[in-house]
Amino acid sequence: MNNLQSIADIVNKKESQLLSSIATRNDEANRKLSETDIHYRPPYALDRDRIFYSGAFRRYTGKTQVIYFASMLDEQLTSRIVHTLSVAQIAKTIGRLLSLNTDLIDAIALGHDLGHPPFGHDGEKFLSNVSRKYGIGYFHHNIQSLRVVDTIAKKGKGMNLTFQTRDGIISHNGEVHNQVVKPNLKKNESDIQNYIENMENGKIVDMMPATLEACVVRLTDTIAYIGQDIEDAIRIGLIKRDELPENAASTLGVYNGEIIETLVNDVVKNSYAKDYVCFSEKISSVLLELKQFNYKNIYGSNKLKVNHERIERGFYLLFENYLKQLELKDKSNEIFRHFLNYKLPDYINITPNKLMVRDFIAGMTDRYFIKMLQKLLIPEISSYKIEN
Repeated sequence: MNNLQSIADIVNKKESQLLSSIATRNDEANRKLSETDIHYRPPYALDRDRIFYSGAFRRYTGKTQVIYFASMLDEQLTSRIVHTLSVAQIAKTIGRLLSLNTDLIDAIALGHDLGHPPFGHDGEKFLSNVSRKYGIGYFHHNIQSLRVVDTIAKKGKGMNLTFQTRDGIISHNGEVHNQVVKPNLKKNESDIQNYIENMENGKIVDMMPATLEACVVRLTDTIAYIGQDIEDAIRIGLIKRDELPENAASTLGVYNGEIIETLVNDVVKNSYAKDYVCFSEKISSVLLELKQFNYKNIYGSNKLKVNHERIERGFYLLFENYLKQLELKDKSNEIFRHFLNYKLPDYINITPNKLMVRDFIAGMTDRYFIKMLQKLLIPEISSYKIEN
């Protein structure tokens, strides 16, 4: 009878034979720390599972995608978890048709937004402003996502993911519009560290991924959110379907499913057997037009900025409070009871107080953020209990 290792070897060999010659192979995977444990799962599947079973992944459920407190308003509105799973599903569809490594695609997609703070991109901006005030540089969610898997997760040990997955996580950037994304096959750890240093110092730089699989996830980030954000905006009465740009509506479609299908078909047809992934020039141009419509009419809408100034002030208040509690070593405070008490000395000893505070706040869900703010401002009427 075959043992488990021999079965895994047979299956892995069969799967490898289906990959394109330019796909990322499992035997290319490398980790910062060597591991002696025997793993029957391929390396990128192992990365995916480490991400999937993490606390940071579970907190996606309570984080804003575009609309604050989406699940409290309407459970059909998109939260961060819905977006993340959409990216994974769409990217794997593209990757399968291009004969790429779908385990790697899955791992990158599931981990790409782990560092997103509460309240979406507004929260990211607020936390960045606070970070600059306290001298710890600009905050970027993709850099924080890498920090989660490298430094914060597993009690501060990190997940020890492969370079390929880690690179894909930090290299995603759905806000930058690319027609073509071509991997930098010579990329290494130094390139990632240089990118982090530049971005935290306020320099706006871009960085191409190291693998085709990461390129797929980068393009898919946009494919997953562009139409879904329109559906959510229509659902809450922010825009009407007949207000979509005529060119985009006739070319891409007016429903999320139509938009996804058009974009996926275009990427696959134009990327098949290529050493890059891309949209056609026409589709890329129309997609940019639709993005600009979304930014003007959805993301920049004042109707979505209810309590905007209060939430921004809340980031400052919580940061100031937790920094004070660390200096006072108040072990009864939430930053200890809900965060630091679960971290190993290696994390605590090498992490400055300001960075620990930022790590804590960045990991909060929207609801937890508000509860902590209520407790700080009106503790006498705050009644809740959080089980560890």
